[in-house]
Amino acid sequence: MRIDPVKSEEERDGRVREDQNISSGGETSVISEFKGAPIRSTDAQFGIVVSRFNKSITQDLLKGCLESLSSYDVTKINIVWCPGAFELPLAVERMINAGRYDAVIALGAVIRGETYHFEAISNAAINGLQEVALRTGVPVALGVITTETLEQARRRSTPGPNHKGTEAALAALEMSDLLQKLPRNPMDVPDYESI
Repeated sequence: MRIDPVKSEEERDGRVREDQNISSGGETSVISEFKGAPIRSTDAQFGIVVSRFNKSITQDLLKGCLESLSSYDVTKINIVWCPGAFELPLAVERMINAGRYDAVIALGAVIRGETYHFEAISNAAINGLQEVALRTGVPVALGVITTETLEQARRRSTPGPNHKGTEAALAALEMSDLLQKLPRNPMDVPDYESI
């Protein structure tokens, strides 16, 4: 069976829903669409790991993150402080290994200095967090800002549309919901061998 890459009118309008049958060149394709939403289950628990380095910025990231989680009625939250962004992946992994969290949010601020240290720390933290998420299967929301200046960091950590703590909280909520909907093992996935 072949899926025609030309989208139908329903697809273009966004009306295609989970398991809707679409005819394509005389053949029918079943398309399943999965979307997460920033919602939580009543027993969801979230972890937040915050870097103490650049604490004036990370405290503001934490404040926006907590306000966002609170607006979605999240009440089970554990907060862990670690020395810096470099230590975030290990602290996040330890929280995940406790087996209690639907998602963990990592908050940090790395501001460029005069040496290569900025790139090394930024890359280590961000790649480490991604590796933890992929290895454990638990969502890790990235709330680590990497900026050229302190002023840029302040703009990303004060209330408003660019608040990275808020964005990380919303990403954690959405990914937690999405992973609840996605198939967990090969037996749950439809057989598309014939496609």
